[in-house]
Amino acid sequence: MITADPASRALELSADRAAWRVAVVIPCYRVRDHILPVLAGLGDDCEAIYVIDDGCPDGSGRHVEAHCTDPRVRVIVHDRNRGVGAAVLTGYRAAMADGATVLVKIDGDGQMDPADLPKFVAPIVHEDADYTKGNRFYDLSRIHRMPLARILGNAALSFITKFSSGYWDIFDPTNGYTAIHAAVAARLPCDRLASRYFFESDMLHQLGVLGAVVRDVPIDARYGPERSGLRLTSAIARFSVRHAINTGRRLFYNYFLRDFSAASVELVLGLLLLGFGVVFGATQWVEWRARGVGAYAGTVMLAALPVIVGMQLLLAFLAFDVSRVPRRPLHPQLLRRQRASQPRAAPARPG
Repeated sequence: MITADPASRALELSADRAAWRVAVVIPCYRVRDHILPVLAGLGDDCEAIYVIDDGCPDGSGRHVEAHCTDPRVRVIVHDRNRGVGAAVLTGYRAAMADGATVLVKIDGDGQMDPADLPKFVAPIVHEDADYTKGNRFYDLSRIHRMPLARILGNAALSFITKFSSGYWDIFDPTNGYTAIHAAVAARLPCDRLASRYFFESDMLHQLGVLGAVVRDVPIDARYGPERSGLRLTSAIARFSVRHAINTGRRLFYNYFLRDFSAASVELVLGLLLLGFGVVFGATQWVEWRARGVGAYAGTVMLAALPVIVGMQLLLAFLAFDVSRVPRRPLHPQLLRRQRASQPRAAPARPG
């Protein structure tokens, strides 16, 4: 059973708290036995709760409608299973249509503590982030609670995600406890976002393209009898292709389409020199091995020098890419542009 301490639940928002409307989106699929305690754990920090029944064969949505009396809860049912990403986007659209300003996503399986919600919302409210996500690896004293295979799998996925998203200072990319400002969510290309388990990683890629600020929020790793549908060992293989595509898109958008700098030259020359050195060295090695004689020193240098220079250029590009992680939140700029574009009321005429 999920419990929450009301004294620790209060959000320290700005003076005009009414300007912030927090909505919680809960995608549901085979969580009938866990969803009601999750809903009971949500306190006064949120004004609306959207339960998205993603074609659940157990009827999680009907179960909520029959047993939950919280007036904030609204159930939306998909006619078929569309995936967790599609369910979250359905909740986002409904929440934004109702005027929500911060959208929090919590899974319905009970592995995420609703009492942590203020920690996700606060950085957005205080304009320190556009998007916050959970990180179960921050507190090393509690890592032992997590299975070893999951630790290693998340580490591998985190490393790959850094390349595809450009967020080099985040970890635990598959964590689904997230919050986003509605102004940033409205700019996401929803038709291009992955609809299933790649959703969280794809979100980071799209946020990186937008230039949004992402912050990790330390949370506790909680595991019960429920089983996740995501297998990290197989996910690494399946996600690698998607990550490679996203990496190519990000580099093209940021270093060739939107901007062209010294880092762009370092990337191109580094790849060309490294590729030439590896291919030339391999072909020469095969040729000299077939002859049964050693290679000339000049041939070795002609292969080694491009590899060394190419690696140095790529390392310089990597250092520049790490330093380019977005630091200035995007949503305050979007809100200012929105206010500036609104027509001003004509001054009242005297008399």
